[in-house]
Amino acid sequence: MTSLKPYLIRSIYQWILDNNLTPHLLVDAENADAILPMQFVDDGKIVLNIRPQAVEALSLGNDTVEFNARFSGKPMHIIAPVVAVMAIYAKENGKGMVFSQDDEDTDAPPPPEKTPPTKPTLRVIK
Repeated sequence: MTSLKPYLIRSIYQWILDNNLTPHLLVDAENADAILPMQFVDDGKIVLNIRPQAVEALSLGNDTVEFNARFSGKPMHIIAPVVAVMAIYAKENGKGMVFSQDDEDTDAPPPPEKTPPTKPTLRVIK
């Protein structure tokens, strides 16, 4: 089963834009697959402004969030794996969604619980 997280990111992004607010992503900068401007990382995290006027070629994919942006005047291609996205929210009011890092979806379903078989029993009802 595919992860729900990228779908939530896309829908909340659209909701934020529909309300004329500024979408921001909070990303775990310590993810090995992330390509981010490390000079702007604070405490292992970075906040990225992804409003259409601030970025080019934004792609909110199922595996990565990618776009081109300028940091201190230098162009950079940003890649943030969806698993590294910690939150998406509106800058103006903080409304959005925070994702728990513990709830990452996996491709394998959880193992079924094993219960010992029980024998049928009869009860006398008066």
